[in-house]
Amino acid sequence: MSRSAHPAGPRHADVLTEGHYSAPAADLNVLDEKVWSRTVTRDADGALTVGGIAVARLAEEFGTPAYFLDESDFRARCRAWSEAFGPDADVFYAGKAFLSRAVVRWLTEEGLNLDVCSGGELTTALDAGMPAERIAFHGNNKTVAEIERAVTAGVGRIVLDSFQEIVRVAHIAQRHGVRQRVQIRVTVGVEAHTHEFIATAHEDQKFGIALADGQAAEAVRRALSLDGLDLIGVHSHIGSQIFDMAGFEVSARRVVQLLAEIRDEHGVELPEIDLGGGLGIAYTSEDDPREPHEIAKALSDIVTRECEAAKLRTPRISVEPGRAIVGPTAFTLYEVGTIKPLEGLRTYVSVDGGMSDNIRTALYDAEYSVALVSRTSDAEPMLVRVVGKHCESGDIVVKDAFLPADLAPGDLIAVPATGAYCRSMASNYNHALRPPVVAVRDGEARVIVRRETEEDLLRLDVG
Repeated sequence: MSRSAHPAGPRHADVLTEGHYSAPAADLNVLDEKVWSRTVTRDADGALTVGGIAVARLAEEFGTPAYFLDESDFRARCRAWSEAFGPDADVFYAGKAFLSRAVVRWLTEEGLNLDVCSGGELTTALDAGMPAERIAFHGNNKTVAEIERAVTAGVGRIVLDSFQEIVRVAHIAQRHGVRQRVQIRVTVGVEAHTHEFIATAHEDQKFGIALADGQAAEAVRRALSLDGLDLIGVHSHIGSQIFDMAGFEVSARRVVQLLAEIRDEHGVELPEIDLGGGLGIAYTSEDDPREPHEIAKALSDIVTRECEAAKLRTPRISVEPGRAIVGPTAFTLYEVGTIKPLEGLRTYVSVDGGMSDNIRTALYDAEYSVALVSRTSDAEPMLVRVVGKHCESGDIVVKDAFLPADLAPGDLIAVPATGAYCRSMASNYNHALRPPVVAVRDGEARVIVRRETEEDLLRLDVG
């Protein structure tokens, strides 16, 4: 089929009159720097390159779909967060966003700490050489075996999430003759302006111990009374993909009030406060994330001001960026398979991946950008919905975007800002094979998580 042989879907002039969609970019060949990693550009032939390598070469060598992670960008973002907060604060990379042994080594080399929330993440961190004292262990239902592993490994802190866990961790630590450093996760009643499923600081959800009704204060009493625990601070996380600092201000104020109550009741000033992560990134041109130095100053000013008002020494601040580091560093590369115009609506563009490699659109109604990356085009824009190959009508990668009207099967398109929560939430739905993660840096590319094979699928099927 020639590039113009299929009937085109609605052009932007047709759909703009409906008032549902914003206008396409003036030139679809121009990349929006906000949503792509730092080394992404177009070469002389118009093909996208990352780390100096053209996507056609990457597709030929590693296949599609695949995640391509810009290692230089990842490392630069680690350094930016570390430098923004300085030596008197701690930056913990949130491993749930994406974790592999290579990533752990990069974090170790760049001086960041790591937070994990499962036994598997802890195993990966320790196996790749992250010093245990630089690891924080999260989770609302840590098993006895997971706690045992964390305590015996010597993790730097365990974040306690329930009254049962306070006793559980204390018992295991005492049995091993150690005082485990812990923080108590509190829910502060802040309604973050984000999706319901990723807001984590309102009372009606599974994480933490509520400030309301004195529950957090009681948790502190119990933790301070147990010999196996060394309570070093409190932890608050209000949600994810947040741009507005107002929620952090309310959270910090309430956490500092708790610290003041602890001082007044117990004569103890806890030395640390963890404000969590959740800072947003740009998925589309409409997103406007803050830079690390802006976030660091804002959080520091908030905590300092609240502590001065409460006549408290300012505690050491910790933050937990995950998405904000790895999210912008990667894109997913797909090959176009079929193109199906629906007259007066949009054109459906099917790719060789889908919800098995990016569940976020279906799960959170997430917004993404998309670009034709194997070539440039002078064709006018058409409204498209990029969908996957799975047997679900909700198998959508990009809900609504504009691509050139001469898009054809075999073209390569890429979805940027897929470094966070895409590979880590990937599945084998419809027995799909999870894509590889390929690190690209200075003209070289290497697999850091290999593509699954059919043998991998069958190896687990013991029937």
